[in-house]
Amino acid sequence: MIRLFKHYIPRAVLLLGLLDFLLLLVAGEFGWRLRIGQIGSLVEPIGGRIPQLLTFAIAVQCALIAVGTFSAESLQSLRHGVARMLVAMSLSMIFISMLFFILPELSLWRSITVYAIGIAFVLLFLTHLVFGGLFGGDAFKRRVLVLGAGARANRVLQLSLRPGAGFIVVGHVDMGECEQVVKEAILRADIESLADHVKQQNVGEVVLSLQERRNAMPVADLLRIRTTGVHVNEVSTFLERETGRVDLRSVNPSWLIFSDGFSSGRRLSTWAKRAFDIVVSLILLTISAPLILIGVLAVKLDSKGPAFFSQTRVGHYGLPFEIVKLRSMRTDAEVAGKAVWAEKNDPRVTRVGRIIRKLRIDELPQVWMVLKGEMSFVGPRPERPQFVAELETQIPYYAERHVVKPGITGWAQINYPYGANLDDARQKLEYDLYYAKNYTPFLDLLIILQTVHVLLWPEGAR
Repeated sequence: MIRLFKHYIPRAVLLLGLLDFLLLLVAGEFGWRLRIGQIGSLVEPIGGRIPQLLTFAIAVQCALIAVGTFSAESLQSLRHGVARMLVAMSLSMIFISMLFFILPELSLWRSITVYAIGIAFVLLFLTHLVFGGLFGGDAFKRRVLVLGAGARANRVLQLSLRPGAGFIVVGHVDMGECEQVVKEAILRADIESLADHVKQQNVGEVVLSLQERRNAMPVADLLRIRTTGVHVNEVSTFLERETGRVDLRSVNPSWLIFSDGFSSGRRLSTWAKRAFDIVVSLILLTISAPLILIGVLAVKLDSKGPAFFSQTRVGHYGLPFEIVKLRSMRTDAEVAGKAVWAEKNDPRVTRVGRIIRKLRIDELPQVWMVLKGEMSFVGPRPERPQFVAELETQIPYYAERHVVKPGITGWAQINYPYGANLDDARQKLEYDLYYAKNYTPFLDLLIILQTVHVLLWPEGAR
């Protein structure tokens, strides 16, 4: 993993992304030369069209990220990868065509764009086909030795067996601090020198995964391993890096206190985030006004009751605020105002409500909350006070998700389907804490781009 702007990105994915960007520049240049040659014009030096080539490459690259082309599923499934790539090419074509009318000086000719898109698809398809085969193998995977043989150590092993895992576990060492869960673990007493064992196994990283640290921390072993150049990581940090979430089953208060994150020195990022929210919310409110009006008429015609509904939600620093959405449920959805979790195929959802939920049209009025500053475009989804009061007593660190503004979309929304029970809330909190801990404008940009994937394939909507 490479940490880029506080966010972890697999080395293989970053390498593929850079290679794709170069190939997109090549495709744009080939498309330019092919079209210019067809009309018999003189091909000018490349320096005069670099802005247009960069615009083309950036547009297609953003579309590739947005539809999930770099996910493990897309890289390991030819059918899945080609489908996502075709959607990305279509989206980028639409965006570039729109840009041609707004800023023609930054855009390739439409005919050149068609050629460039075709060439890019062939180049990227071949590259992802080769890369996908390597991605599933051990070529890009780090060799990890786990110190510990308990439940936490076993979780590292299970994580390594998942498709797309970026590491392989070459072994476990039972440090004798708990009951052995990983039966293949080697006893520490059977290893003369742990540092030599690490070298013999060609280990690139050692993960300290003890169930109980008191009087069991192998300080001498860890010091010797670290001074030989092998990276040593604590299991909570390792799991955060590999899963993109804060693992609640392994963290403790001291880890949250002393680990990197929750930085107060991001005032400039906060200002930039607010400026982005204001500008984009004004644009979206203007563009989406007709769609909201259509939604209002459809809701009124479909069922009795108001078109909008408001609810109290818990916002920044735990302060309550009113959220407004298009009504998608019956007016008697909750008896006496008692909060009820939404369910899969919830019978309380109206016919129109089911459609506007799938298309996320019911969320559009929340853009007004963003403009007011009560919400942001990116952040943890705000919950109702009743749910928050209940979850804070059952899930540790739940209140810490409120250190950032709630959002319309978020890291949990693009990584985890719609949650409707305690276990779902716990897992979504792990993603929310990762966002609150590692927030940067770069992470916001990734979330906004990948929200397109959720909109196109809304399997998590209820």
